This record gives sequence, structure tokens and C-alpha cells, in this order.
Amino acid sequence: QVTLVESGGGLVQPGGSLRLSCVAFERTFNSYVVGWFRQAPGKESEFVGSVNQEDTMTYYETSVKGRFSISRDNAKNTVYLRMDDLKPEDTAVYSCAASRGSMWSKNNSDYEAWGQGTQVTVSS
Repeated sequence: QVTLVESGGGLVQPGGSLRLSCVAFERTFNSYVVGWFRQAPGKESEFVGSVNQEDTMTYYETSVKGRFSISRDNAKNTVYLRMDDLKPEDTAVYSCAASRGSMWSKNNSDYEAWGQGTQVTVSS
């Protein structure tokens, strides 16, 4: 079972930026697709984006495309979520998840390991 730990959340003003990190404690981390999800209060979990094992392909939800960017450094067992031009509606708990399946899935159930999440609040 992969253990994932997120960090980098916080309070940011609208239009600002944050970079979240997801560190994996797993020696075969480079065999996993990694996705980012978010959940706002009172709402269901939402797929944000994913990156393939080799960091050669990414896939984003429409609402964040062009503002968010996912990358990974397998030598550091770390995946990053760079978020620019943040909006109040981006406020949520952001979690990373690992999967041995397809990077094109937006379903929580296709991801087998999850981090605890990190809070992102966008407010003036």
C-alpha cells in the first residue's frame, strides 16, 4: 500500500498561486499514475487532474485547465500541483491519489491509495 502525504496548502488571495506537493513512501512509486482530487464543503469529491508514470502526459478537469499544472519528480517520489490564478471556487481540501490503472479515469474508486489532504482557501 502506497503512503501519500500532501503539503503546501494555505490561504491565498484571489489571483494568487500555490504549489502543492505529494510525497510517496513507496519504492515503486514510478509505476503509479497519480491524480489530484478536491472536495469543497458540502460538495462531492471532484477530479482535478492526473499525470502518467513517466511525467510525459497530463489530464485536467475543464474547470482548471490552463490554470493548474501537474508534474512529478520520480527521483524524489514527489508529484506537484501548481495552481495559478486561483479563484474562491477553488477553495477545497486537495488530495493526491495513486493508481496502477488508467490516467484517464476521473473516478475515486479507480485510485487505490490516498493522502490525508491539504486545505486550500482562496479568499480576500
